Amino acid sequence: MAKVSAFSEVVEAEGHLIDSQILNVVFDTVVKHTASFDVLKFKIGRSNDEPSSIAMRISAPTEQVLVAVLEELVALGCRLSDTQDAQTKIAERAACVADDFYSTTNHKTLVKIKGKWLEVAKQRMDAVIVVEGGKPICRKLRDVRVGDTVVCGVAGVRVMPEFQERDRHGFAFMTNEISSERRVEVGVGRIAAMMQEVKDAGGRIAVVAGPVVVHTGGSTYFQELIRNGYVNVVLAGNALAVHDVEQALFGTSLGVDLNTGKAIEGGHRHHMRAINTISRAGGLKEAVEQGVLTSGVMYECITHNVDYVLAGSIRDDGPLPDTIMDLRVAQDRYADALQDVRLVLALSTMLHGIGVGNMLPSWVKMVCVDINPAVVTKLADRGSSQTIGIVTDVGLFLHRLAQKLQS
Repeated sequence: MAKVSAFSEVVEAEGHLIDSQILNVVFDTVVKHTASFDVLKFKIGRSNDEPSSIAMRISAPTEQVLVAVLEELVALGCRLSDTQDAQTKIAERAACVADDFYSTTNHKTLVKIKGKWLEVAKQRMDAVIVVEGGKPICRKLRDVRVGDTVVCGVAGVRVMPEFQERDRHGFAFMTNEISSERRVEVGVGRIAAMMQEVKDAGGRIAVVAGPVVVHTGGSTYFQELIRNGYVNVVLAGNALAVHDVEQALFGTSLGVDLNTGKAIEGGHRHHMRAINTISRAGGLKEAVEQGVLTSGVMYECITHNVDYVLAGSIRDDGPLPDTIMDLRVAQDRYADALQDVRLVLALSTMLHGIGVGNMLPSWVKMVCVDINPAVVTKLADRGSSQTIGIVTDVGLFLHRLAQKLQS
């Protein structure tokens, strides 16, 4: 029996606690904070589909330790057994809230308001919860306004993690592993099946792509996916569009002929010539309308009415007229474009991939493809546990994926 101190709280949890190994994490979380737990009730699910439930008292040596433990436990899916409503405080300054504000996860979250559990809208990680018109909604800290009602503490907050099922979608064996060639083949087939399923159901698919898509010769197959209706949104940086245009105009990427693999004399200037050509036309859409740009990923996006957002960075040459250089505006445009997306493919772009992963709720599946295994695992390490990773050349991946979808 745990010793009951003056600083204690009863928490409850339910779901696939054992299969998902969440229960082990819960116990470890309590112990690592030098707190203790006393299990008051524990019911184990009798079948694969039946959930388990637990109630336990958490005791801590200080109030600060108890608060720290409860914050982590709530993020894991536990909830306080108390029936009180969520606590709220009024923001007295713009982009600034009380120190005990509740910081969101990417999991489905409920907030108790006037005795009713209400689902938080626009769920994403690293945001605050604002109660507006009696309804809770996620809002980035920078967007908090004076007078906003902000949820504080963990009372009246319930998080519902996406429990990882055994071999969910047939991908459990791939999680956080370096895939062999055989697994790449199997993984590509199952990702193709997922894309087909989303498309048939009328869902939206987003692709977050880096310039390596062009460098590795994957652009041709990416264009095929766009033409066949498997891409609804393209999110990228300035570089993807620049080198895509460079290939369309000069047949090179970074000055290298993609057919022969040889560097072209003076080819290092091609990407600047590409930027200049698009700037002269007034932008990518104008270049397509004027017949200046007649092929490539951006051409297919424009001619097939596929939404795209290009977010700039400090290293961009040019940039293209279409590239958004205001970081806040670019983030907002990314978030808007991701609304109602059911599947995201991140292709060889760590920066934009992590950025998008932070914007997604946990029930939106994400596939990360990169030749560097560190990139593949980083998304999951940063909280996007729904990420499926495949370690391979992105050009090869797109080739195989296009073949699977065609067949």
